[in-house]
Amino acid sequence: MPAIKRLVRHEATPGGIVKLRATADRHPVYARATSISVENRFDEAYKAIMQCAMAALWAKGHRPATSEPGHHQLVIRSLSKTLAVDGDVVIVLDARRKQRKLNGCSGDTASDVTLAECKVQAESLIRRGREIGLGT
Repeated sequence: MPAIKRLVRHEATPGGIVKLRATADRHPVYARATSISVENRFDEAYKAIMQCAMAALWAKGHRPATSEPGHHQLVIRSLSKTLAVDGDVVIVLDARRKQRKLNGCSGDTASDVTLAECKVQAESLIRRGREIGLGT
């Protein structure tokens, strides 16, 4: 199996973390826009999850080695260490990652229920980041 669990040191600027968090904050707004497809709304909620998770990883002084496969998986799985996210939640977030990959590779779309759950998870993760002062 290829080494997909590689992190590299990353000295993010406070401004860079704030910018990434601000971007994460905008995506749930797009995910609620009923004028776009469920697939695109799901993608927006997923982006919020990824950007919040990446900001948390940057704040801990790391980033994934993007030259290796699996960096989305690594960023999501790091949440138990970076934002103290419960392991069961990380499993669900990883399932959202797999769903997004399926959407892009096979043309499958997320259901309304999956979209709703992903939006809730994105907003919860953003709240968690705020609670610990991520990007402030």
